[in-house]
Amino acid sequence: MHVLVGIAGLIVFLALAFLPSRDVGMLKKKAPYIGIMLALQFVLGLLMLRTGVGQAVISVIAAVFETLLGYAREGVSFVFGGLVDVEADGSGPFIFTSLMPIIVISALIGILQYLRILPLVIRGVGLVLSKVTGLGKLESFNAVSSAMIGQSENLIAIKRILPTLPEHRLYTIAASAMSTVSMSIVGAYMTMIEPRYVVAAIVLNLFGAFIIVSLLNPYTLTEEEDVIVEPEHSKQSFFQVLGEYITDGGKVVLSVVAMLVGFVALMAILNGIFDSVLGISFQQLLGYVFAPLAVLTGVPVSESVDVGRLMATKLISNEFVAMLSFTDANPGGKLELSARATAIAQTFLVSFANFSSIGIIAGAAKSLAPEQGETIARFGLRLLYGATLVSFVSATVVGIIV
Repeated sequence: MHVLVGIAGLIVFLALAFLPSRDVGMLKKKAPYIGIMLALQFVLGLLMLRTGVGQAVISVIAAVFETLLGYAREGVSFVFGGLVDVEADGSGPFIFTSLMPIIVISALIGILQYLRILPLVIRGVGLVLSKVTGLGKLESFNAVSSAMIGQSENLIAIKRILPTLPEHRLYTIAASAMSTVSMSIVGAYMTMIEPRYVVAAIVLNLFGAFIIVSLLNPYTLTEEEDVIVEPEHSKQSFFQVLGEYITDGGKVVLSVVAMLVGFVALMAILNGIFDSVLGISFQQLLGYVFAPLAVLTGVPVSESVDVGRLMATKLISNEFVAMLSFTDANPGGKLELSARATAIAQTFLVSFANFSSIGIIAGAAKSLAPEQGETIARFGLRLLYGATLVSFVSATVVGIIV
């Protein structure tokens, strides 16, 4: 039964993506690519979540990040000493066990960037994707770059061509950036939710972003337009690059800490106000609003309000606040869901699709090309709409598979 519900939900979400454009002629051109990408989502989802090989690969990835987290704990223990007790099993205050390791992973990304290994991987995968997705080389390059180095940092790689991009291409680049996550925070996610759903979401969202923009923002390119820009090679020394990425990692940690403190506190305030006035908390109310959408992804009706609450929390705040529900650090206690509801909810949470990301992407673009930053801000809600549909499609695919 859940498979039929999931298929119906997938149709609904794809229809919601098509409604703003309603370009039937372009749909006919894009339909073969959309069909291929949907098939790839199911094939890759099955490989990752239902086969021994896929589970083994994900286990290796999780083990690598767990090892990195272990090394990060050495740095945390050295700096903070007796002020904090970080256990070998990773237990301890959230900021030290989950957030501080972002600095270490960011440093490793910097090393890979300096050695030009990461740009080579991004370019190679991007070129392959462009053949499958039917979109331009630049759009495919940007999607992979966003998943590797982050939604705002990747704009630096295309800064030479950014001022000349038309609005439809700019939308695709921004939407794919909002639909992915940075590799620097993947380790933090894996301490909060199941690693297999983190990996699955990253892969599925990559194709999901192309599916949604092909419906919501369809266009074709000429050979002259379909060019890829070579990123400028940094002339910085190794230690300059390393220091820069370590500093950037520290900024990310401080940013996440600030958002968590602010949003969790604001949620508590809103919950208190709504509970005293209406007899229901703000998050519970949001859960009822999003419950029908949760059901369409395959979540059992009995758990739809809980999952709907997580979806809404992630949308209006960020994914970290929502992921806290699956940890012991959650103010209301760790949330327990069925296996299918957990798979769907956790897959949905792995993306940057939230209101704050509009400002992040627009601000990054504005620092490089002021007019383009204003353009992104102008279609910000449409951007969030598309990126959120990407999360719904990926979650629905996982709901059908598990």
